[in-house]
Amino acid sequence: MTLTAISTFLLLLSFTAVSLAEITDTSDAQSAYEALAGYGFPIGILPKGVVSYELDRTTGSFRANFNGSCSFALEGSYQLKYKSTITGYVSDRKLTQLRGVSVKVLFLWLNIVEVSRSGDNLYFSVGITSASFPLDNFYVCPQCGCGLDCDNVGKLSKIRRSNPFVSSI
Repeated sequence: MTLTAISTFLLLLSFTAVSLAEITDTSDAQSAYEALAGYGFPIGILPKGVVSYELDRTTGSFRANFNGSCSFALEGSYQLKYKSTITGYVSDRKLTQLRGVSVKVLFLWLNIVEVSRSGDNLYFSVGITSASFPLDNFYVCPQCGCGLDCDNVGKLSKIRRSNPFVSSI
């Protein structure tokens, strides 16, 4: 190899390393929960058990990985399901293009596609329908299988709701 070829190779290698460092933020200094908190979300928006995550602070693209899928019930009529990997885009007080999170309403599983925060409420959108919940419902992370009431597994957790699922049209 010529000196020019070696120099070019090393230069490309250094750019790749810098790009990867900017895209992936999985340092021990900050967890996925803390990363989302930096965008105005409470830690309880994710269930316990995130094993790794990636965050591109330039584009807001994120990915959170669990050991497997996770589901739990809240407020009796809501069953939540997280796939082993969830993805989306995060910006100040907004999660968009969310994939991997669904809620069972009546007999249907609906994908939660967007979560936004306005004041002391979180708004969950499944497309044409949305629901709002007080922020203080999300100060604690739910656990897979039992949600927020793991001490009384036979009972379903109760969370306060501002509005039932209503049409956003």
